[in-house]
Amino acid sequence: MAKDKKEEVVEHLADMELGQEGIVSKEEVLSKKDAEFKAANETKAPQKRWYIVHTYSGHENKVKANLEKRIEYMNMGDKIFRIEVPQKTVTKMKDGKKTDREEKIFPGYVLVEMIMDDDSWYVVRHTAGVTKFVGSSKKPIPAKDSEIKKIIHKTQNQVTKVELDVKAGDKVRIISGPFSEFIGDITEVYPDKSKLRAMVSIFGRETPVELEYKQIQKI
Repeated sequence: MAKDKKEEVVEHLADMELGQEGIVSKEEVLSKKDAEFKAANETKAPQKRWYIVHTYSGHENKVKANLEKRIEYMNMGDKIFRIEVPQKTVTKMKDGKKTDREEKIFPGYVLVEMIMDDDSWYVVRHTAGVTKFVGSSKKPIPAKDSEIKKIIHKTQNQVTKVELDVKAGDKVRIISGPFSEFIGDITEVYPDKSKLRAMVSIFGRETPVELEYKQIQKI
């Protein structure tokens, strides 16, 4: 049976090293060189990396859903692994009512963990809503693993952001508590605690009062 190119190269190298100190047989050299070839090929094998994809504004979650469907339909699960849309929770307080919404940390971008080759590039690039990879059109640039880890860690350990519809200088009516029905002027707002400080005229004297957001009504 004819030898393939790899076998010829290995045997040639074995002949060159045969007789060196510490090497007692051609079989030992062949085994050593074969291991070196395997290690070299493994080193050169494509590795999965994180890439950043630019999308149409507001289409980040749609791109994630579309890409996940294409991965399943086109059997690309062995080349495209994870799709992340970094988000944070924003709690908005308005008229004493609380509502939560998800806010994109990087609007217009989606993170994709994948092994980059022509097939995987095609699947991602031609997903509806995707405009381009970050990098040149022919050679997307992988993101640094350290940066991606920070982004994902920040997303998983986020502190909820609270937005209040009042600010320092606004006039409010106190609707509950010992100062109910008093009018106050806000001096400070503490969104993370859902509290505020206001100056209230009590017996003709301006007095600072700390209130919970649910205790006031904007005038």
